[in-house]
Amino acid sequence: MNSFGRLFRVSIYGESHGESVGVIVDGVKAGIKLSIDDFNDDINRRKPTKSSQTKRKESDIVHIESGVFNGYTTGTPILLRFLNENTQSKDYTNLVSQPRPGHADLTFKEKYNGFNDYRGGGSTSGRLTVGIVAAGVIAKKMLPFTFKTELVSLGDLTDLANKEEYLDNISKSGDSVGGVLRITVSNMEHGLGEPYFYSVESAISQILYSIGGVKGVSFGGGFAESHLLGSEFNDLIVDENGHTLTNHSGGINGGVSNGNDLVCNIFVRPTASIYKKQDTFNFKENKVTPLQIEGRHDACIIERAMVVCENAIAIALCDLYLLNKAYK
Repeated sequence: MNSFGRLFRVSIYGESHGESVGVIVDGVKAGIKLSIDDFNDDINRRKPTKSSQTKRKESDIVHIESGVFNGYTTGTPILLRFLNENTQSKDYTNLVSQPRPGHADLTFKEKYNGFNDYRGGGSTSGRLTVGIVAAGVIAKKMLPFTFKTELVSLGDLTDLANKEEYLDNISKSGDSVGGVLRITVSNMEHGLGEPYFYSVESAISQILYSIGGVKGVSFGGGFAESHLLGSEFNDLIVDENGHTLTNHSGGINGGVSNGNDLVCNIFVRPTASIYKKQDTFNFKENKVTPLQIEGRHDACIIERAMVVCENAIAIALCDLYLLNKAYK
């Protein structure tokens, strides 16, 4: 399914080379000031701006087609639409018989019996994440929290100050690279999240793993602190507001926010579509043959994915926030 959320519900639609992509956002409070300009900063953070990134340039002007009147939200579903204006579908015809390794070409062909739109990856394309970013813009307007997103690591690079040269070299070699980013949410409230099946961790992880390329999610210290003893990992409570001396658990206990900063670490894999030739199965010839992928692709998607992951977390937190308010 293509929908997420209970009270704040987001549904994305479209294909990479279809007429448009977009999102429907339901559960938005009436009376929130909202205009096209509100989306510009986050949408621009997602756009390719570097030589190592895709050459596909889209205007990504948001068309607000419902749910907003006289500059304010009405409380009814908001439809946000983005036109696809720069497509090159011919680059993908060979992938029908020889699907890309690491990509969803084969799994979607099998799942939908060959009726899926394969152009540009169809509905599996990162193009659809523009809708997640747009919905996150609205979610942030409904939340009292602040978000900080930072790049933690990139491939085997030891100094992130040299990342532009590093990425240019990766791009020129025809390969790709992944990395880890960290999102910190401050001014958090106590009590968000439900035990077990809609905990803060499970809600956030669910939406993050819906983003193509996300292959790992952890909270607080994550796997890097797996060596700690309980006496070292426990976050000692230091005041009546529940503030803790450390934050190894990332602001969550028992699936519920504890009022400290929420810290989420995300591993984004290297881009699947690379220009290096790869020996992989050719269904037309019924044997392994070299594959040359054409089209326009990023050597590294993590920098553009930072705002996507940030706004995805905002969507999950907005739903949890509304649920918490409803119970109270």
